Amino acid sequence: MKDTPIPFEIVEKQIELMNLSSVGKASIREIKRLVDNIEQATGQKYIRMEMGIPGLAPCQIGVDAEVAALKEGVAAIYPDIDGIKPLKNEISRFVKLFMNTEVNPGGCIPTVGSMQGSFAAFTTLVRMYKERDTILFIDPGFPVHKQQCKVLGIPVESFDVYNYRGEKLRKKLEEHLSKGNIAGLLYSNPNNPSWICFTETELKIIGELANKYNVVVMEDLAYFAMDFRRDVSKPGEPPFQSSVTQYTDNYVLFISSSKVFSYAGQRIGMMVVSDHLFNTKAPDLLRYYGSDSFGRAMIFGTVYALSSGTSHSAQYALAAMLKAINDGEYDFISVVKEYGEKAKIMKKMFLDNGFKLVYDKDEDEPIADGFYFTISYPGFSGEELIEKLVYYGISAISLAITGSERMEGLRACVSLISRDQFPDLEYRLKKFHEHHG
Repeated sequence: MKDTPIPFEIVEKQIELMNLSSVGKASIREIKRLVDNIEQATGQKYIRMEMGIPGLAPCQIGVDAEVAALKEGVAAIYPDIDGIKPLKNEISRFVKLFMNTEVNPGGCIPTVGSMQGSFAAFTTLVRMYKERDTILFIDPGFPVHKQQCKVLGIPVESFDVYNYRGEKLRKKLEEHLSKGNIAGLLYSNPNNPSWICFTETELKIIGELANKYNVVVMEDLAYFAMDFRRDVSKPGEPPFQSSVTQYTDNYVLFISSSKVFSYAGQRIGMMVVSDHLFNTKAPDLLRYYGSDSFGRAMIFGTVYALSSGTSHSAQYALAAMLKAINDGEYDFISVVKEYGEKAKIMKKMFLDNGFKLVYDKDEDEPIADGFYFTISYPGFSGEELIEKLVYYGISAISLAITGSERMEGLRACVSLISRDQFPDLEYRLKKFHEHHG
């Protein structure tokens, strides 16, 4: 098949030069490098859906506050390990106003992105009780979370939630939790890569079983309030961000500033530890830390050892953004709605050209339009589909690397696609469907 939108011979040569035995099995970064090389060799721009990174300008409120803080000299001063007080207070307010959840500012800890938060949580949780050494992942999910556990030597268990929505989730979770080896479980909501969102029924099940088996729930809110089917933009007014915090007090939240505030480059996130967990005493922690209190072990043991806190100036940026949001002066949701609007248009283009949605419903409701969606094409595995699409100027990643059992699927990210690329996307999809339909 030589009549492809991107010259067949050039793509083939670039794959050969990178010594890739299989494009479909390549990592996200390898696919990025391959596409970079092809774009440079051809001068043609790809529809780039492989990287889950922001596509909007950073929040100016944060930029201005960070510049001001730097000018005042904070770069020369170590911040407190657990964060500056104004930021801790604003995180606590934010969680109350947008999640209807009360958390003491003491448990609101700024981190070097949510990634440091998850690393710190995994490290501390598996040391609370010596018989509980394993993390459970409700997949599909962000591949690097499992990589963190691998680096730490932490055993993991996982299952793809696709076939266990609604009440079916209870029995599947009990299978894992009843064994007594699970220290904590993690999921993202909205989900990366599938964009499914847990329903209240499912969150209640997770909370009830966390209480029953004394397991800590780690809720990854990297895409906070980006389920655009519900307007969560008004501080202190329902509806609120859906969360397991309504059903258990045994939780850690990871809230990112990377997507919702487009502030990814400054690596500033939030780890929010419930009051109950923060004050929990677990004598087994003394094997590794100077305190048997979870909160003290987390802050003065794990976070201190990892980085002695996070960027001083970025904390002022985040504090300013959160204050403006909490005071009702900045509607952060209206800005990121662009992702949902683009997803709606792009999904239709794929569906009109023979593609199917892989994860398509939250129980009985169609999933939201948002940062990601998942696609397949009849007759192809995910690996085969990537290998074909690269000749058509379209890049994505296989769901196989996310813990999904849907081996036919790909994850598509909408963030880097500009609207003026839509005609190119439509043309390339039509050409693909013409050749393979």
